[in-house]
Formats: sequence, C-alpha cells, structure tokens
Amino acid sequence: MAVSIAACGGGPGKSADQGGQAAVPVEVASARHQSVTANYSGTATLEAVGDAQVVAKTSGIVLKILVEEGQRVEKGQLLAQLDDEAARNKLAQAEATLKKAQAAFDKAEKGFELKITPRTQYDSDKYDLETQKAVAAGARLDLSYTRVVAPIAGVVAKRSIKIGNLVQVNQSLFQVVDLDPLEAVLNVPERDLDTLKPGQPVQMKVDALGGRSFTGTIARIAPVVEAASGTFRATCQFRDDSRQLKPGMFGRIEVAYDQRHDALVVPRTALVEEDGEAAVFVIEAAPPKSAPAKPEAKAGKPGEAVAAEAPKPGFVAKRRIVKTGYAEGDRVEIRDGLAEGERVITIGRNAVRDGTEVQVLEHADAPATAATATAPGKAA
Repeated sequence: MAVSIAACGGGPGKSADQGGQAAVPVEVASARHQSVTANYSGTATLEAVGDAQVVAKTSGIVLKILVEEGQRVEKGQLLAQLDDEAARNKLAQAEATLKKAQAAFDKAEKGFELKITPRTQYDSDKYDLETQKAVAAGARLDLSYTRVVAPIAGVVAKRSIKIGNLVQVNQSLFQVVDLDPLEAVLNVPERDLDTLKPGQPVQMKVDALGGRSFTGTIARIAPVVEAASGTFRATCQFRDDSRQLKPGMFGRIEVAYDQRHDALVVPRTALVEEDGEAAVFVIEAAPPKSAPAKPEAKAGKPGEAVAAEAPKPGFVAKRRIVKTGYAEGDRVEIRDGLAEGERVITIGRNAVRDGTEVQVLEHADAPATAATATAPGKAA
C-alpha cells in the first residue's frame, strides 16, 4: 500500500508549487532618480537661405563661361559673357544722338537768355535732351546685361548653358545657393507652441553623413497656427564650417526645451498604456501561504545532520496606475504612483496580470529581497 501511494504522488512530501500554477519568469528594473531632458523630435529637409536663379536679361550668344558647378562666387562676380556687339552699336548711336541734342539745347539756352529763342523752342530742345539721356542710359543698361553676374554670394549649384548657345530673355543660366546658414523648417503641433522659443539650441542628425550630429538654433517661430494641419512653423538654422551639409539633405531634429535634474525614471519598456491610462507592474512579496505538510526526513549517513529544503521566496506582480512626465530615449519620468527603489517589470509584462505570481530572473536589475537558505555543513 505504501508503494502504491508513493507512485501516485499523493504522499505527505508533496510541495505546494507542484500543485499550483508555475510562476512567470520576468526581468525587472528599479525606479531611480536621474536627470531627464524634455525633447521635441521632428524631421525636416535642409534648405538654402539664399537661392537665386540667374536668368538672362537680354538675348545673345554665349561667348564665355567663367565658373563651374561647385565653385564659390561673390556677389557681382562675372559668371558668363554674352555677345555684346549689337548692344555696343546701339549705345554708340544713342550717345551720338545725345550729343546732337545737347548741342541743340545749349544753343537754345543761350538764345533764350538773350531773348532771341522763343520759350517754346527752348522747352522743346530741353525735353529732347532729357529723352536722349534716357535712351543712352537704357543702351548702357542693355550692354551691362551682356555680362552675367552673380546676384548673391554663394556656390554655383547648376549651370544650364554652354558656349555658343543662343539665350533668350528670362532664360535660366545658373543657380547660385548660399550654404551659410542652412535652414530646416519643423511643422510643430500647436500644443507645443509655448515650449519652443527663438534662440533655443537644437541638434540635428543627418543620415546621409552617417548619423553625424550638427548644432543649430531656432531662428524664428511663425506667429500663426495653420488651421488645416494644426501646426506652426519653427525655422531652425545651422552653420557648418566643414561644408558637409547640403540643401536637400534629410535631418532628424531634437529640441531640448526643459530639464529636470532629480526625476524618478523607469525604463520605457515597463510602461503599459491602456484606455488613456499609464500603468506599471510592481514586484511585491507574495502573501504567506498555509504551511505544507512536513516532509519526511531523508535518511543520511551516520554522523550527518539532515535539514529540510527551505522554500524559495515568492513574488507577485501588482498593476499600479502612474502619472508620467517627460520621456527621453528609453526612459520615462514617473510623476506620481511610484517610489524610489520599487521594482517594475520590464520584460515579461505582457504575460502577467494583477496578482500573477512571478519569478525574478537572476540577472534582473535588483536582487531578491530574501536569501535562499543553504544546507548546513557536516557535524563536527
């Protein structure tokens, strides 16, 4: 009969864990006071502050091209030369006509002073002179248009002509961009209107440059919120002496607008958000259970003391509502509902519910609150 009972597992030596549900293995982390920074993150494309399309103001054949793409130019620097022969001929004709009008007016002016020339003749010659001055000035301007110059200082981004091409009025010839500074426009939700201010420092990481970070500032904030999108424009400026930043590059921008030096933080993986509430699972000691039947003492060798195996400490997961604050990286601030040193589940929280018995893994963040008993040594 004794053999039959032992085979069925119903003997008095059965442990409490063998009849219950197995504990869920979890990893935990302790709530600690650390410095946390509030950041706004967004993405934007870099744009040149100065971007000028150089167009032809007169028609003509391209005789010379003095710059190439990628070359830096100064404002007023000569970029290309058009055929100016026709413009020079018109200027010479206008200047000759101007001299003739000037002589006629001088003669009329002397005669008017001597009361020989009538008033009407004097006025007519005067107006003819003013007209010819304007014609000559226009001819000089047309001649200057044959010299294509840079309207701004910057870098030649594009050349659209070749030597020998016939260009027409308003035809695009070059594109000149100013790379210092570059701007990036963030479309920020209106709820952050009071958090971003002009002059705040920003950090931008550019994927095209291996994630390199660049420092800039918020140059200006748009005074209005766009009704369609519910966002406002925050323009950031970046200066890069290395000239690695280029217009059109994609950047990930972070703006640090506040910092708390003694905030209670937990890993972001510990946070559970459901139905508009934030919660964590806190590790607590399991309530005491009724004492199990005393196991039979195992026979030992003569002269040895034999002790029963001590039960391992038990823990349960308790769901607790918390109030969150700032989030930075993989950390989140807890404003209310948690105390320093309390341990929260970071891995395995999806497998537990309120009151679930858990097993804290040995490589977890904090050691267990109770130690496991060790067997005594041999008796002397």
